[in-house]
Amino acid sequence: MKHVPILVLDFGSQYTQLIARKLRESGVYTEVVPYRESLEDIQARTPKGIILSGGPSSVYAEGAYHPDEGIWDLGLPILGICYGMQLITQHFGGEVVAADHHEYGKARLKIEAESGLFNGIADESIVWMSHGDRAEKIPEGFQVIGTSENSPYAAIADEARQVYAIQFHAEVHHTKLGTAMLKNFAKYICGCSSTWNMGSFAKEKIAEIQKQVGDRKVLCGVSGGVDSSVVAALLHEALPREQLVCVFVDQGLLRKDEAQQVQEMFALLDIPLITIDAREEFLEALAGVTDPERKRKIIGEKFIEVFDAEASKHTDVSFLAQGTLYTDVIESVSVKGPSKTIKSHHNVGGLPEWMTFELVEPLREIFKDEVRKLGLELGLPKHMIGRHPFPGPGLAIRVMGEVNETALHLLRESDAIMQEELRASGYYDKVWQAFTVLLNVSSVGVMGDNRTYDNTVAVRMVESVDGMTATFAHVPHDILENISRRIINEIDGINRVVYDISSKPPATIEWE
Repeated sequence: MKHVPILVLDFGSQYTQLIARKLRESGVYTEVVPYRESLEDIQARTPKGIILSGGPSSVYAEGAYHPDEGIWDLGLPILGICYGMQLITQHFGGEVVAADHHEYGKARLKIEAESGLFNGIADESIVWMSHGDRAEKIPEGFQVIGTSENSPYAAIADEARQVYAIQFHAEVHHTKLGTAMLKNFAKYICGCSSTWNMGSFAKEKIAEIQKQVGDRKVLCGVSGGVDSSVVAALLHEALPREQLVCVFVDQGLLRKDEAQQVQEMFALLDIPLITIDAREEFLEALAGVTDPERKRKIIGEKFIEVFDAEASKHTDVSFLAQGTLYTDVIESVSVKGPSKTIKSHHNVGGLPEWMTFELVEPLREIFKDEVRKLGLELGLPKHMIGRHPFPGPGLAIRVMGEVNETALHLLRESDAIMQEELRASGYYDKVWQAFTVLLNVSSVGVMGDNRTYDNTVAVRMVESVDGMTATFAHVPHDILENISRRIINEIDGINRVVYDISSKPPATIEWE
């Protein structure tokens, strides 16, 4: 087990991985593990410090989440955030109660005492609160180092034992100097050095792949998207040519001309690619299916069936490599801690139990923007790295209701027009992701003095950094107007275009 300078114990906050992100951006390698991680496994990672994340529970509730009690005796610096603060307060003899007024949103942090945690932090800086419980009494040996208007104990510390606790979320974008606070904890309190970057990450992952795979073969599932392309490039660096079998499955759920683009892309990379036409097989399996979760699981299982059949044509294929990201993991299953399942991703929650492949998923601890940096580190061209995210289940989850050839045709053509207009206007690289959704809802229209009763397409464009949160993109109206006009005029069967102005949360980026 490798050395991890900072270890984050996850108590279920949707923001937990952002703690690791912020520290990795500061050059300090950080990993997230479940709150229930054993003391033995924690010690095996030889951390220099531990961070306790936020979470949705109350520390005084029955069945509340608690870490291995041994962590308190390791003599390591500890930082508690929100729920983590309340755990520290409770453990050291303080008192936590339900707050009379829940505190959500921006607050001003007033620094009350000098502390290494607040080194270089300006007084009255903006922090982000999100809690329903609060510390009523702080433990003996702790002092108040920060307050806010509604939190007399916004930050407390026992400098002698190097235990720190903050009620606000330092990891989120809205806490203006949150990254600096986390950096203070890691570098100046824990003594970590800034030696980690995407180059070192690539070297670590190549070594891990070589150790895991040995002299056996890996089948790499390729979609043509950024994630699977980066995985293929990483495997190409790590393994001899004869040990890597890259397989591209045309499942009939791709965007317009995408199959050809994928093949051209891999030819450019000089990575051999096997293309399998499984369009008929996938569409037959999806016939009559309208439930989003069933779609995802059917697609996940079909992919494995196709990969399994291809693997049987080669000797000693023991592994399946996928471009699974951390956002896929936390939305699909509670792998790291007690976070809630949002939806199954075909390459996480959608995999069948009978699958015999061992998984190789080198990207499952990083976010999309980090994957792009890794791709550039591996020498992938910028036009490939800059492609918008595309879901593994493809257009199936952008058709509301049953997936069939008619629906896919309308969706492909509308998406192609939208992409053309975005590129022509220079807005393609200004938004995180853009796509169209076929609603399968008909409405009345008028074309050439005739009544129509045709389908509706929704245009979805969002701005994001990592896909964990997103806001709808404020695209100029003339661009949206051109997209709408062209879709309605050029595609028979669509007479209405709407723009999705919901953000994540409460909505997800994809509609299904």
